Amino acid sequence: MTQTAPRPLDGITVVSLEHAIAAPFCTRQLADLGARVIKVERPGSGDFARGYDQRVDGLASHFVWTNRSKESLTLDLKQQAADGILDALLAKADVLVQNLAPGAAARMGLSFDTLHPRFPRLIVCDISGYGAGGPYENKKAYDLLIQSEGGFLSVTGGPGDGELAKAGCSIADIAAGMYAYTGVLSALLLRDKTGLGSRIDVSMLESLVEWMGYPMYYAYNGAPPPPRAGASHSTIYPYGPFPTGGGGTIMLGLQNEREWALFCEKVLLDPALASDERFNANFKRSENREVLRQLIVERFAALSLDEVVARLEHAQIANARVNDMHGVWQHPQLQARDRWREVDSPAGKLPSLLPPGRNAAFTPRMDAVPALGQHTAGILAELGLSAEQRASLAAGGVV
Repeated sequence: MTQTAPRPLDGITVVSLEHAIAAPFCTRQLADLGARVIKVERPGSGDFARGYDQRVDGLASHFVWTNRSKESLTLDLKQQAADGILDALLAKADVLVQNLAPGAAARMGLSFDTLHPRFPRLIVCDISGYGAGGPYENKKAYDLLIQSEGGFLSVTGGPGDGELAKAGCSIADIAAGMYAYTGVLSALLLRDKTGLGSRIDVSMLESLVEWMGYPMYYAYNGAPPPPRAGASHSTIYPYGPFPTGGGGTIMLGLQNEREWALFCEKVLLDPALASDERFNANFKRSENREVLRQLIVERFAALSLDEVVARLEHAQIANARVNDMHGVWQHPQLQARDRWREVDSPAGKLPSLLPPGRNAAFTPRMDAVPALGQHTAGILAELGLSAEQRASLAAGGVV
């Protein structure tokens, strides 16, 4: 369907010096809302996430996920000849996003303090592992390391020694990308009021620690932290995965005593169990979870996964199937809500999920994943460089 209604960020230009996940995830969402995102990449190799794997028809899975709807400009920022090109881009840009190595942008003259006098309306968003200042400012940071520093690993995984488990996706990068995205949106609103750009300083550590608010407050003032409980809830029970007959697994969650009584009556078909002294309060069920788990497993063993789901639905107990990635690709709810589109890419058409949060006033932008340097010639021509100048820059490895 042709887009006719304006998108929120139509007319906004974002220049991004980005790699890996956090900054690309931020800027892809800005592109979803209509922003023009010019992704500056190293000639020859580009964003190193392009080489993580070849799982998507020869393209990298991380890159396909975070880079649709962008323009790729190759530019060697270490060469002096690149300075004028970048300056010309920034003169027309509304936002600069960067997640280069700590201190790299400042050394290239791309700090907010350096840029603001020249480009007073430019918003600068810096994404780093630990943020500006402090003893960790220049410390290298990757997603798993931040999961460790931010305490996530301490509450995730199995209960035994050596059973730490990281998240199965890059949650620290995603958290930082989300706060950068919302930070840019708020800075654009602020600029409408003040006429001036501002600096956004987003750290992966602070982003993830914000998400750790519940376990931190649970362990407030030296109290014991939530125990690691695998896929079960650490303090609410029964809440987690249970095997069913036929090799299935059901994830269920009970939140209160009313649901516990319904679970006993309509799912386990044992109403008396609700008043059992070992289980008649959540803290008791949690303390006696091994005994209770065995009771539930024994009852579920005689039922198929579908039969357990039917009983849980009848009792209005929250539940979920434990899907693998293939199950998510085929999820009936995503299909029923028409959440999949196709985008172009260097490997051809690929399925792509619409951005969460449907707005009836516009359709999100869902354009191609760019090849490395695909838009270099066009952007340079737009900046006024002749064909001869472009050829000279290419010959010198600047673009």
